Amino acid sequence: MPITLLTGPVAPLAGTQSKSAIAKAPVAGPQSLGAEGFEHDAQADRRVHGGPEKAVHHYPFDHYAAWRADLGALPLLDAPGAFGENISTLGPTEASVAVGDIFRVGGALVQVSQGRQPCWKLNHRFGVPDMARRVQDTGRTGWYYRVLQPGTVSPGDELQLIDRLAPDWTLGRLWRAMYVDRLNRAELEAIAALDVLAEGWRRHAQRRLDSGRVEDWRPRLEGTA
Repeated sequence: MPITLLTGPVAPLAGTQSKSAIAKAPVAGPQSLGAEGFEHDAQADRRVHGGPEKAVHHYPFDHYAAWRADLGALPLLDAPGAFGENISTLGPTEASVAVGDIFRVGGALVQVSQGRQPCWKLNHRFGVPDMARRVQDTGRTGWYYRVLQPGTVSPGDELQLIDRLAPDWTLGRLWRAMYVDRLNRAELEAIAALDVLAEGWRRHAQRRLDSGRVEDWRPRLEGTA
């Protein structure tokens, strides 16, 4: 499946006092991909965005039709980049992609590390007060890659599945365990032990097992943290 490749700089986020790099635009030429992302890409808040486990954000263009049905004909949904993604494709979604899946894209190897955890900046990006909540609740979240082998990636390169290390753990199953059936001990125990999953998610699962309760996501979704 050929990719659309997108990057973006840090810029003021409309309607806020904050800065963000959520506005990504397609690039015309090759990009060097390293352990922390594409050479011309940026993240404003490195505490929660970017880093080795969130080096590349992939969002399926397949979801855009569903968002247009939900929200109406927003110009933002006319082309890839609305969700801050670096890679856009048609075909793979959370229902088919699993944690630990390894893909070759151009000269690089990347591995699915975790699902995307939406934040309040989506609310301002879309002008929809509960957009982050909608993304989380629908499971149309997208996902992140860690970079196993740096290399050069170009628009139109094929995303090729190379290996599957935990095929039973689709991103859809992970989403359901974390956001729907949230205190299922068997699923949480499996997540806590899933070594191809980003450490932060495994810690979340272990905290739930230890405390018997679900953490409060509202500050992240509403920007009140």
